[in-house]
Amino acid sequence: MTLYPAIDLKDGNCVRLFKGAMDEATVFNDDPAAQAAEFVKAGCKWLHLVDLNGAFAGAPVNAAAVEAILKATNVPTQLGGGIRDIATMERWLDAGLSRLILGTLAVKDPALVKEACKLFPGKIAVGIDAKGGMVAVEGWAEVSTLEVTDLARKFEDAGVAAIIHTDIDRDGTLSGVNAEASSALATAVSIPVIASGGVKDLSDIERCVAAGNLEGVITGRAIYDGGMDLKAALKIAEGVR
Repeated sequence: MTLYPAIDLKDGNCVRLFKGAMDEATVFNDDPAAQAAEFVKAGCKWLHLVDLNGAFAGAPVNAAAVEAILKATNVPTQLGGGIRDIATMERWLDAGLSRLILGTLAVKDPALVKEACKLFPGKIAVGIDAKGGMVAVEGWAEVSTLEVTDLARKFEDAGVAAIIHTDIDRDGTLSGVNAEASSALATAVSIPVIASGGVKDLSDIERCVAAGNLEGVITGRAIYDGGMDLKAALKIAEGVR
């Protein structure tokens, strides 16, 4: 299983939000590229980036920070937030990103997501952000009437590389990852699922591994606050004893 350290970008800084609220951002590093390099040095094999401003603006905002991260590291990197059209996808992939995460677009224009999967094989992931089991969009500011599993099933056989399933009510709260819901989603669809939101400690990583059907888990605040040892988490995720 892959452990993805999260770098959430707001106003050029590396931050963590509490339950997705932009006005409850804690700045952990004002040099996202240096933070990314630290994660790679610790042994991370992937990076997970989110352009928080971009998610609300509907277009890339933290491009300079993303580009600096790509220059400072040499591992595959995925990005979500503000990616709403093919031209933006092309620009990001040309910049060196390995995977793009489409969230709002998956709800509002699933046909475009499917087109993107054909144009960029293996490069498109779908971000499904859940609040009370319902899908949230537009930087989590808007909750739809669509259930998580129903949205995921729309992309069966579309060529989606992964689904990032985030429990918004747990995100940034250190209340424990919702491994059960992510695992249930992974059972319902054939697309690989990555769990996200609420990771607190090593037991959460162990629960995700024990689920047996999760491709990965994303962690943020737990490794920034120092409550979880990143190297130990990587060993658990990768099955190293």
